[in-house]
Amino acid sequence: MKYWYYLLLFNIYTLGFGQIKTDPNKQSSELGKVSWYRDFIEATQQAKKENKDIVLLFQEVPGCATCRNYGQNVFTHPLMIEALENEFIPLVIFNNRSGKDRIVLNQYNEPSWNNPVVRIISPEGNTIVNRISNDYEALTLCNRMIEALLLRKKQIPKYLNLLQQELQATTNKSIQETCYSMYCFWSGEKELGNIDGVLNVTSGFIDHKEVVKVDFDSQKINESVLKQKALNYQYSPMTNLNNFRISNKDVHYYLRNSVYQYIPLSELQKIKINSALGNHASAEIYLSPKQKKWLTSAKARKLNTSLIDVNILEAWYLL
Repeated sequence: MKYWYYLLLFNIYTLGFGQIKTDPNKQSSELGKVSWYRDFIEATQQAKKENKDIVLLFQEVPGCATCRNYGQNVFTHPLMIEALENEFIPLVIFNNRSGKDRIVLNQYNEPSWNNPVVRIISPEGNTIVNRISNDYEALTLCNRMIEALLLRKKQIPKYLNLLQQELQATTNKSIQETCYSMYCFWSGEKELGNIDGVLNVTSGFIDHKEVVKVDFDSQKINESVLKQKALNYQYSPMTNLNNFRISNKDVHYYLRNSVYQYIPLSELQKIKINSALGNHASAEIYLSPKQKKWLTSAKARKLNTSLIDVNILEAWYLL
Protein backbone atom coordinates (compact mmCIF):
# COMPACT_ATOMS: atom_id res chain seq x y z
CA MET A 1 0.00 0.00 0.00
CA LYS A 2 2.89 2.44 0.74
CA TYR A 3 4.26 1.98 -2.79
CA TRP A 4 0.97 3.03 -4.29
CA TYR A 5 0.62 5.90 -1.84
CA TYR A 6 3.93 7.50 -2.82
CA LEU A 7 3.42 6.79 -6.49
CA LEU A 8 0.02 8.45 -6.32
CA LEU A 9 1.45 11.38 -4.39
CA PHE A 10 4.15 11.84 -7.03
CA ASN A 11 1.56 11.67 -9.79
CA ILE A 12 -0.63 14.27 -8.10
CA TYR A 13 2.20 16.73 -7.74
CA THR A 14 3.18 16.07 -11.35
CA LEU A 15 -0.31 16.50 -12.80
CA GLY A 16 -1.69 19.01 -10.31
CA PHE A 17 -4.36 18.57 -7.66
CA GLY A 18 -7.31 19.68 -9.75
CA GLN A 19 -10.81 19.55 -8.29
CA ILE A 20 -10.95 18.38 -4.63
CA LYS A 21 -14.74 17.90 -4.38
CA THR A 22 -17.47 17.87 -6.97
CA ASP A 23 -20.35 20.34 -7.08
CA PRO A 24 -23.73 18.52 -6.90
CA ASN A 25 -25.33 21.31 -8.92
CA LYS A 26 -22.74 21.24 -11.71
CA GLN A 27 -21.85 17.60 -12.25
CA SER A 28 -22.71 14.71 -14.54
CA SER A 29 -25.78 12.59 -13.80
CA GLU A 30 -23.50 9.60 -13.15
CA LEU A 31 -22.55 11.23 -9.84
CA GLY A 32 -26.08 11.97 -8.67
CA LYS A 33 -26.35 14.77 -6.10
CA VAL A 34 -23.44 13.71 -3.88
CA SER A 35 -20.46 15.99 -3.32
CA TRP A 36 -17.60 13.57 -4.01
CA TYR A 37 -13.93 13.90 -3.20
CA ARG A 38 -11.86 13.56 -6.35
CA ASP A 39 -8.48 13.15 -4.74
CA PHE A 40 -7.50 9.84 -3.13
CA ILE A 41 -4.92 11.35 -0.77
CA GLU A 42 -7.22 14.17 0.28
CA ALA A 43 -10.01 11.67 0.98
CA THR A 44 -7.82 9.35 3.07
CA GLN A 45 -6.47 12.26 5.08
CA GLN A 46 -9.99 13.52 5.75
CA ALA A 47 -11.10 10.00 6.68
CA LYS A 48 -8.33 9.74 9.26
CA LYS A 49 -9.16 13.18 10.63
CA GLU A 50 -12.86 12.37 11.03
CA ASN A 51 -12.38 8.68 11.91
CA LYS A 52 -14.60 7.58 9.02
CA ASP A 53 -14.40 4.99 6.28
CA ILE A 54 -14.49 5.90 2.61
CA VAL A 55 -17.19 4.98 0.09
CA LEU A 56 -15.10 4.63 -3.06
CA LEU A 57 -17.07 4.72 -6.31
CA PHE A 58 -15.41 3.64 -9.55
CA GLN A 59 -17.61 5.25 -12.19
CA GLU A 60 -17.46 5.94 -15.91
CA VAL A 61 -18.02 9.69 -16.41
CA PRO A 62 -19.45 10.48 -18.88
CA GLY A 63 -20.78 6.95 -19.00
CA CYS A 64 -23.16 4.43 -20.47
CA ALA A 65 -26.86 4.08 -19.62
CA THR A 66 -26.03 1.74 -16.71
CA CYS A 67 -23.68 4.35 -15.24
CA ARG A 68 -26.19 7.17 -15.69
CA ASN A 69 -29.01 5.11 -14.19
CA TYR A 70 -26.86 4.17 -11.19
CA GLY A 71 -26.12 7.81 -10.49
CA GLN A 72 -29.74 8.86 -10.89
CA ASN A 73 -31.30 5.93 -9.01
CA VAL A 74 -28.85 5.54 -6.12
CA PHE A 75 -27.15 8.87 -5.51
CA THR A 76 -30.13 11.24 -5.62
CA HIS A 77 -32.20 10.12 -2.62
CA PRO A 78 -31.62 12.81 0.05
CA LEU A 79 -31.18 10.34 2.91
CA MET A 80 -28.66 8.29 0.91
CA ILE A 81 -26.75 11.51 0.25
CA GLU A 82 -26.90 12.39 3.95
CA ALA A 83 -25.48 8.99 4.89
CA LEU A 84 -22.67 9.19 2.33
CA GLU A 85 -21.65 12.74 3.26
CA ASN A 86 -22.07 12.51 7.04
CA GLU A 87 -21.26 8.92 8.00
CA PHE A 88 -18.53 8.35 5.36
CA ILE A 89 -16.12 10.16 3.10
CA PRO A 90 -17.43 9.83 -0.49
CA LEU A 91 -14.72 9.49 -3.15
CA VAL A 92 -15.20 8.94 -6.88
CA ILE A 93 -12.57 7.67 -9.30
CA PHE A 94 -13.34 7.96 -13.01
CA ASN A 95 -12.58 4.61 -14.58
CA ASN A 96 -12.29 6.12 -18.06
CA ARG A 97 -9.54 8.60 -17.22
CA SER A 98 -5.77 8.39 -17.18
CA GLY A 99 -3.45 10.08 -14.66
CA LYS A 100 -4.21 9.82 -10.95
CA ASP A 101 -7.59 8.13 -11.58
CA ARG A 102 -5.86 5.32 -13.48
CA ILE A 103 -3.33 4.85 -10.66
CA VAL A 104 -6.10 4.25 -8.10
CA LEU A 105 -7.91 2.03 -10.59
CA ASN A 106 -4.79 -0.11 -10.96
CA GLN A 107 -4.19 -0.08 -7.22
CA TYR A 108 -7.49 -1.91 -6.66
CA ASN A 109 -7.24 -4.06 -9.82
CA GLU A 110 -10.41 -2.53 -11.22
CA PRO A 111 -10.97 -2.69 -15.00
CA SER A 112 -11.09 0.46 -17.11
CA TRP A 113 -14.28 1.55 -18.86
CA ASN A 114 -16.33 -0.62 -16.52
CA ASN A 115 -19.84 -0.42 -15.10
CA PRO A 116 -20.08 1.13 -11.61
CA VAL A 117 -18.19 -0.58 -8.78
CA VAL A 118 -18.28 0.44 -5.12
CA ARG A 119 -15.81 -0.40 -2.38
CA ILE A 120 -15.94 0.73 1.24
CA ILE A 121 -12.38 1.18 2.41
CA SER A 122 -10.62 2.17 5.62
CA PRO A 123 -8.61 5.41 5.88
CA GLU A 124 -5.56 3.21 5.17
CA GLY A 125 -7.13 2.11 1.89
CA ASN A 126 -8.11 -1.46 2.82
CA THR A 127 -11.45 -2.87 1.62
CA ILE A 128 -13.55 -3.71 4.70
CA VAL A 129 -16.80 -5.16 3.27
CA ASN A 130 -17.64 -7.05 0.10
CA ARG A 131 -17.08 -5.11 -3.10
CA ILE A 132 -20.29 -4.14 -4.98
CA SER A 133 -20.25 -5.10 -8.66
CA ASN A 134 -23.00 -5.94 -11.16
CA ASP A 135 -25.57 -4.91 -8.56
CA TYR A 136 -27.16 -1.54 -9.08
CA GLU A 137 -29.75 -1.49 -6.31
CA ALA A 138 -29.68 1.33 -3.77
CA LEU A 139 -30.52 -1.26 -1.11
CA THR A 140 -27.22 -3.08 -1.66
CA LEU A 141 -25.18 0.06 -1.03
CA CYS A 142 -27.35 0.92 1.99
CA ASN A 143 -26.78 -2.57 3.44
CA ARG A 144 -23.01 -2.34 2.90
CA MET A 145 -22.82 1.04 4.62
CA ILE A 146 -24.71 -0.28 7.63
CA GLU A 147 -22.46 -3.35 7.68
CA ALA A 148 -19.36 -1.11 7.64
CA LEU A 149 -20.68 1.04 10.48
CA LEU A 150 -21.44 -2.05 12.55
CA LEU A 151 -17.91 -3.37 11.96
CA ARG A 152 -16.62 -0.09 13.40
CA LYS A 153 -19.04 -0.50 16.32
CA LYS A 154 -20.69 2.79 15.39
CA GLN A 155 -24.32 3.53 16.10
CA ILE A 156 -26.56 3.27 13.03
CA PRO A 157 -28.44 6.56 12.55
CA LYS A 158 -32.20 6.02 12.65
CA TYR A 159 -32.70 7.91 9.39
CA LEU A 160 -30.41 5.37 7.70
CA ASN A 161 -32.33 2.47 9.28
CA LEU A 162 -35.60 3.94 7.97
CA LEU A 163 -34.11 4.33 4.50
CA GLN A 164 -33.05 0.68 4.58
CA GLN A 165 -36.58 -0.41 5.56
CA GLU A 166 -38.17 1.56 2.73
CA LEU A 167 -35.68 0.25 0.17
CA GLN A 168 -36.13 -3.34 1.37
CA ALA A 169 -39.90 -3.23 0.96
CA THR A 170 -39.72 -1.54 -2.45
CA THR A 171 -36.93 -3.76 -3.80
CA ASN A 172 -38.46 -7.00 -2.49
CA LYS A 173 -41.97 -5.90 -3.56
CA SER A 174 -43.27 -7.10 -0.21
CA ILE A 175 -45.61 -4.19 0.58
CA GLN A 176 -49.14 -5.24 1.53
CA GLU A 177 -52.20 -3.29 2.63
CA THR A 178 -54.78 -3.72 5.36
CA CYS A 179 -57.21 -1.52 7.27
CA TYR A 180 -58.63 -1.13 10.79
CA SER A 181 -61.42 0.92 12.31
CA MET A 182 -61.19 2.62 15.69
CA TYR A 183 -62.85 5.31 17.78
CA CYS A 184 -60.32 7.94 16.59
CA PHE A 185 -58.02 7.65 13.60
CA TRP A 186 -55.52 10.04 15.21
CA SER A 187 -55.02 7.34 17.83
CA GLY A 188 -54.87 4.67 15.11
CA GLU A 189 -52.13 6.47 13.21
CA LYS A 190 -49.94 7.06 16.23
CA GLU A 191 -50.22 3.50 17.57
CA LEU A 192 -50.10 1.54 14.30
CA GLY A 193 -47.38 3.80 12.89
CA ASN A 194 -45.18 2.90 15.84
CA ILE A 195 -45.14 -0.82 14.91
CA ASP A 196 -41.92 -2.10 13.35
CA GLY A 197 -42.59 -3.12 9.75
CA VAL A 198 -45.40 -0.62 9.16
CA LEU A 199 -44.42 1.67 6.28
CA ASN A 200 -47.36 4.05 6.05
CA VAL A 201 -50.63 4.87 7.80
CA THR A 202 -53.46 6.88 6.28
CA SER A 203 -56.51 8.25 8.10
CA GLY A 204 -59.88 8.06 6.40
CA PHE A 205 -63.44 6.72 6.40
CA ILE A 206 -65.22 3.53 5.35
CA ASP A 207 -69.02 3.59 5.62
CA HIS A 208 -68.83 6.55 8.02
CA LYS A 209 -66.39 4.74 10.32
CA GLU A 210 -63.03 6.28 11.20
CA VAL A 211 -60.34 3.95 9.86
CA VAL A 212 -56.60 3.80 9.23
CA LYS A 213 -55.25 2.14 6.10
CA VAL A 214 -51.91 0.46 6.77
CA ASP A 215 -49.09 -0.33 4.32
CA PHE A 216 -46.69 -2.86 5.80
CA ASP A 217 -43.67 -4.95 4.81
CA SER A 218 -44.88 -8.54 4.82
CA GLN A 219 -41.29 -9.79 5.11
CA LYS A 220 -40.81 -7.82 8.31
CA ILE A 221 -44.16 -8.36 10.01
CA ASN A 222 -46.74 -11.08 9.36
CA GLU A 223 -50.30 -9.86 8.79
CA SER A 224 -51.61 -12.05 11.60
CA VAL A 225 -49.09 -10.49 14.01
CA LEU A 226 -50.08 -7.01 12.86
CA LYS A 227 -53.75 -7.93 13.32
CA GLN A 228 -53.13 -9.11 16.89
CA LYS A 229 -51.31 -5.88 17.73
CA ALA A 230 -54.24 -3.91 16.33
CA LEU A 231 -56.73 -6.00 18.33
CA ASN A 232 -54.72 -5.23 21.47
CA TYR A 233 -55.70 -1.59 20.93
CA GLN A 234 -59.30 -2.71 20.30
CA TYR A 235 -59.11 -1.83 16.60
CA SER A 236 -61.35 -3.82 14.25
CA PRO A 237 -60.19 -5.26 10.88
CA MET A 238 -61.97 -3.89 7.79
CA THR A 239 -62.46 -5.87 4.58
CA ASN A 240 -64.18 -3.46 2.16
CA LEU A 241 -61.15 -1.29 1.39
CA ASN A 242 -62.67 -0.26 -1.97
CA ASN A 243 -64.90 2.16 -0.07
CA PHE A 244 -61.96 3.86 1.66
CA ARG A 245 -62.10 7.67 1.56
CA ILE A 246 -59.05 9.60 2.72
CA SER A 247 -59.32 12.44 5.25
CA ASN A 248 -56.49 14.66 4.07
CA LYS A 249 -56.60 17.10 6.98
CA ASP A 250 -56.24 14.23 9.46
CA VAL A 251 -53.39 12.26 7.85
CA HIS A 252 -50.36 12.52 10.17
CA TYR A 253 -52.35 14.79 12.47
CA TYR A 254 -49.66 15.29 15.12
CA LEU A 255 -46.97 15.96 12.52
CA ARG A 256 -49.27 18.32 10.63
CA ASN A 257 -49.67 20.42 13.76
CA SER A 258 -45.96 20.65 14.64
CA VAL A 259 -42.86 22.44 13.35
CA TYR A 260 -41.83 19.17 11.70
CA GLN A 261 -44.33 19.90 8.92
CA TYR A 262 -41.85 22.42 7.48
CA ILE A 263 -39.07 19.85 7.02
CA PRO A 264 -38.66 17.55 3.97
CA LEU A 265 -39.30 14.00 5.23
CA SER A 266 -39.51 10.52 3.75
CA GLU A 267 -42.83 8.72 4.10
CA LEU A 268 -41.47 6.45 6.82
CA GLN A 269 -39.98 9.39 8.69
CA LYS A 270 -43.41 11.03 8.60
CA ILE A 271 -45.20 8.13 10.27
CA LYS A 272 -42.47 7.54 12.88
CA ILE A 273 -42.28 11.24 13.79
CA ASN A 274 -46.10 11.53 13.86
CA SER A 275 -46.25 8.51 16.18
CA ALA A 276 -43.49 9.87 18.41
CA LEU A 277 -45.20 13.25 18.71
CA GLY A 278 -48.54 11.60 19.49
CA ASN A 279 -46.93 9.48 22.19
CA HIS A 280 -44.90 12.40 23.64
CA ALA A 281 -41.62 10.68 22.69
CA SER A 282 -38.49 12.04 21.03
CA ALA A 283 -39.07 12.73 17.33
CA GLU A 284 -35.78 14.46 16.49
CA ILE A 285 -33.92 11.11 16.64
CA TYR A 286 -35.37 10.22 13.21
CA LEU A 287 -33.78 13.22 11.47
CA SER A 288 -30.57 13.44 9.46
CA PRO A 289 -28.00 16.18 10.21
CA LYS A 290 -29.38 18.55 7.57
CA GLN A 291 -32.96 17.92 8.71
CA LYS A 292 -31.95 18.79 12.27
CA LYS A 293 -30.58 22.13 11.04
CA TRP A 294 -33.84 22.80 9.25
CA LEU A 295 -35.72 21.90 12.43
CA THR A 296 -33.77 24.58 14.29
CA SER A 297 -34.70 27.08 11.58
CA ALA A 298 -38.34 26.01 11.77
CA LYS A 299 -38.35 26.50 15.53
CA ALA A 300 -36.90 29.96 14.94
CA ARG A 301 -39.74 30.53 12.44
CA LYS A 302 -37.34 30.95 9.52
CA LEU A 303 -39.26 28.20 7.73
CA ASN A 304 -43.04 28.50 7.45
CA THR A 305 -44.14 26.59 4.34
CA SER A 306 -45.65 23.19 5.06
CA LEU A 307 -44.00 20.35 3.13
CA ILE A 308 -45.95 17.49 4.68
CA ASP A 309 -47.75 16.63 1.44
CA VAL A 310 -44.66 17.01 -0.78
CA ASN A 311 -42.47 14.04 -1.71
CA ILE A 312 -39.02 14.23 -0.12
CA LEU A 313 -37.32 14.11 -3.55
CA GLU A 314 -39.08 17.37 -4.44
CA ALA A 315 -39.26 19.01 -1.02
CA TRP A 316 -35.54 18.62 -0.29
CA TYR A 317 -34.54 21.04 -3.03
CA LEU A 318 -37.18 23.64 -2.23
CA LEU A 319 -35.23 24.83 0.83
